[in-house]
Amino acid sequence: MSHLHARSLACAAGRRPVLRDVDLQVRPGEVLGVVGPNGSGKSTLLRVLAGVRRPLAGRVHLDGRDLHGLPARQRARRIALVGQEEELPADLRVGELVALGRLPHRPPWAGGTLGLVAAVHAALTAVDLDGVADRPVERLSGGERRRALLARGLAQDAGLLMLDEPTNHLDVRHQLALLDLLRGLVRDTGRTVVVTLHDLPLAARACDRVVVLHEGRAAAAGPPHEVLTRERVRAVFGVDAVPVTHPLTGRTHLLVGDLPEDT
Repeated sequence: MSHLHARSLACAAGRRPVLRDVDLQVRPGEVLGVVGPNGSGKSTLLRVLAGVRRPLAGRVHLDGRDLHGLPARQRARRIALVGQEEELPADLRVGELVALGRLPHRPPWAGGTLGLVAAVHAALTAVDLDGVADRPVERLSGGERRRALLARGLAQDAGLLMLDEPTNHLDVRHQLALLDLLRGLVRDTGRTVVVTLHDLPLAARACDRVVVLHEGRAAAAGPPHEVLTRERVRAVFGVDAVPVTHPLTGRTHLLVGDLPEDT
């Protein structure tokens, strides 16, 4: 299991500084959620933590080693990043896309193997896309495309999985299935997951800890029930948030809505 530690990070989107003085720990075997308003730097922070973008200042250490000093192939064996949007060749087939996740583990110029086919099939089955390996990616819906990219990340078999807004374009059933899949990965394989989410109730449901980004800093970090308080959600997101108990399951859910008129 991997331990990631960021110290005094400053991050930029293009040339625009968006985050400063961020201290963050990703603990082995947890689901860590990163939330914040649009433009708060969630995606930028994730790319820095994954090692694909360098910080303006500060360091990221993976198991005590400077993450940005690791060779790209070695880093890809340790961290899988699934971004929001990617330009993909129209004639690329779904199975070929998912197989790209195995590249960091394969010798150069290696051909197809039964193991590769099995890994692709297992990843597609995990995201409810079994049977579409031969379909061109251009024929996928937005939600199917998101799940295919997630399958590629799963096939990469890295100890640390980073997902940028993975529930975008997914219907409610697949949103909940995805969150259950992430919890199962942590429980059954010991992987660590970092996920950015804009949906606060989903973050409260799925994450062991949550980091809130606000006004260029990490404003809070901790268990969802401690961090996503009514006062903080009002201050950061400008909406009301009330924990409620589901009448059938007994589980606590975060109910988000407009601020009361007398606020």
